[in-house]
Amino acid sequence: MSEPADEREELSWEAFGAASRELAQQVAADGYEPDIILSIARGGLFVAGALGYALDVKNLHVANVEFYTGVDERLPVPIMLPPVPSVVDLSGARVLIADDVADTGATLKLVRDFCAGHVADVRCAVVYEKPHSSVRCEYVWRRTDRWINFPWSTLPPVVRRRGQVLDA
Repeated sequence: MSEPADEREELSWEAFGAASRELAQQVAADGYEPDIILSIARGGLFVAGALGYALDVKNLHVANVEFYTGVDERLPVPIMLPPVPSVVDLSGARVLIADDVADTGATLKLVRDFCAGHVADVRCAVVYEKPHSSVRCEYVWRRTDRWINFPWSTLPPVVRRRGQVLDA
């Protein structure tokens, strides 16, 4: 199901810069000092990098999760792809999960549940949160119910690749 372009939220690179800085300011104002920023690839990589610089956190980890396959097209459930982060690396840490959007919340829930019981504290920071998300994030720049055009994923790939996910 495709929506007209004017029914979409447009995020420019410049607005993303402001958004990530505001997110970092929310985290700092809350007094939360993460030991690790765990990004949800791919969109969360941009958010995690920006938060890492703004919060002076160099310990960034990546969780590769596949859920969306297109606009409003997704797998039945999100799956974590290899390499899966080591819970030993997360043990006892204050973890900030970073992603671009909390849409259904299923991806964030998967990663948050993965961390549960292994970390001292886990919180989520997203650029956008949708009203129907099953996860309420602690740090949110904007709330919207529209489809979002992110500057890193609006244009089609330069090349199309097949079979790029590696088997463990």
